[in-house]
Amino acid sequence: MELLDMMRSRRSIRKYTEEEIPEESLTKILQAGLLSESGKAKRPWEFIVVKDKAMLDELAGCREGGVAMLKEAKCAIVVIGDAEAQDVWVEDCSVAMTNMHLMADHLGVGSCWLQGRLRNADADTTTEEYVRTRLGFPEKYKLQAILVLGMPAAKADAYELDKLPMEKVHYEKF
Repeated sequence: MELLDMMRSRRSIRKYTEEEIPEESLTKILQAGLLSESGKAKRPWEFIVVKDKAMLDELAGCREGGVAMLKEAKCAIVVIGDAEAQDVWVEDCSVAMTNMHLMADHLGVGSCWLQGRLRNADADTTTEEYVRTRLGFPEKYKLQAILVLGMPAAKADAYELDKLPMEKVHYEKF
């Protein structure tokens, strides 16, 4: 499959079957993240793989209103960045998330990017604090996002290239 075709067909999946994610697929998804580009090759990311059903259920409370898809998921990859090691940790972690997102789709695994940075669990607790309390990562690491994974219950149609908003593309000047 051509890369542009893969990008057209990749969609966020929020409903999953009971089928387990093959270990080989999970390994390849993680490898795709670890192969990501990063500023000055610092690779400030760390990945926390969560498969425990009770913890996935608990993590569903990490955002205001809850995140039900985590209760259906078979796995989540929590992506954190070392803010002391790299000033562009947000960008670097985003590249890793994108690579894992694309690899998951390529392998037939449904995925959804669950934003963690700058989000709240409730009026008094940030999503980062909520997740840190449960997963125990050190203060120097900042939460970027959670990649929610499961075998897709359904797949949406691919995007149509002729329907892309090309008016958002500017040449030479805005």
